[in-house]
Amino acid sequence: MRLLILLALLLPSLAIGQAGPQPPGAAARSWLLLDYGSKLTLAGSNVDLRVEPASLTKLMTAYVSFTALKAGKIKGTQSVPVSEKAWKSPGSRMFIEPKLAVSVDELLRGMIVQSGNDACVALAELIAGSEAAFVQLMNSEAQRLGLTNTHFSNTTGLPDAQHYSTARDLGHLALALIRDFPEYYTLYSLKEFRYNGITQPNRNRLLWLDASVDGVKTGHTEGAGFCLIASAKRGPRRLLSVLLGADSDSARAQESQKLLNFGFQNYDAVKLYDARRAIAQLRVYKGGENAVGAGFNDDLLVSVPSGQSAQLKVQLQPRQPLIAPIAAGSQVATLKLTLGDKIYGEFPVLALESVPAAGFFGRLWDALLLLFQ
Repeated sequence: MRLLILLALLLPSLAIGQAGPQPPGAAARSWLLLDYGSKLTLAGSNVDLRVEPASLTKLMTAYVSFTALKAGKIKGTQSVPVSEKAWKSPGSRMFIEPKLAVSVDELLRGMIVQSGNDACVALAELIAGSEAAFVQLMNSEAQRLGLTNTHFSNTTGLPDAQHYSTARDLGHLALALIRDFPEYYTLYSLKEFRYNGITQPNRNRLLWLDASVDGVKTGHTEGAGFCLIASAKRGPRRLLSVLLGADSDSARAQESQKLLNFGFQNYDAVKLYDARRAIAQLRVYKGGENAVGAGFNDDLLVSVPSGQSAQLKVQLQPRQPLIAPIAAGSQVATLKLTLGDKIYGEFPVLALESVPAAGFFGRLWDALLLLFQ
C-alpha cells in the first residue's frame, strides 16, 4: 500500500476523461487506428471481423523471413534457386526466372515493394523447403504473437477459405514487425524497385502524399477489396492505421490519411517512463538480492486525448510474492492507466535485471517470513 501511495506522489498523474474525441469513421469494411508506443486502440470499427487479408499476408511472410535472416539461417547476399512453382506464381510478380540470378535481398524488395507472389514462394522454399512447410512457420508465429483470429494457408494472400485475419490481428502483426525488425522495416519506405529490367512502384500512395508515412503494405483481391496498413511517425510518436475493404485504390489512401490525421491532431504524446529506468524496487523472496528494479525495455509513450493528460491516473500492481530466481525481462508487475472509472490501458512491467536464487539458509529464512505474511 505504501508503495502505491508513493507512486501516486512521484509518478506523472495521468487520467483520461470519460469520453475521447469522436473518430471520423472510414469508408471500409473494417478499420483500426493504433498507437505504436502503447499498443492502445484509439479508434476502430469491426476490428474482429474475419476478412480475406490479401497481400497483407506478406507481412507475416516477411516476419518469418526476417527471423531467418536475424538468426543467420539465410544471408541477404546469397543466391536463391528459382523453382518452376515460384516462377509461375499467379498474381502480382517481380518476374524472377529459373535461369536468372536473384538474391535474398532482391527477393525481399520484390516481395515488399512490388508485392511479388513469386518472391514469396522463392523465399518460402529457401527457408523451409516448401511453401507448405513455411506456412506452418507462419501459423506458429501467429500463435506466438497472440493473433487469435488469424490463419494462413499460403504465403501470398491468394484467396482460400482457410486464409483469414482481422484488422486487430493485422495491426498487431505490423506493430510486431516494426518493433522486432527495425533494421529491415526501412524497406517498406522504398518507392520503387527494379529487377529483370522491370521497374515497379510501391502501391502505397501515402509514401508520396505524406512525408511522415514510412510504410507499410497494400493488398487487393476481388473478395478483400482495397486494403492498406499505413504507419506514420510525427515527432516522437508513431501511429498505425489498418483499413480493410475500401472501394478503390484512391479511397484506401484517402481514408487511411484521414485516420492518421485524426490521431495526430486529436491526441497528445505523453512520455510516461524512460527505457531501462526503474520505476520501482520490488521485494524479492528467496533471492540473492532482496529487491529487483522494475520498468520497461522501451520508452513508454502513450497517446492521450488532447488537453486531458493531467487526468490520467497510474497504478502499479506488483506480482507478489516474487520468488527468485527471476529472469531479466520477465513480468513482475502490471501498470494500469485509468480514464475516469474505466481502464485505459494495462502494460506489463518487467524485471530490469536477473535475481538468482539465494543459498539454502537464505531461502529457508524467506520461506519462514512468507509463512507469517
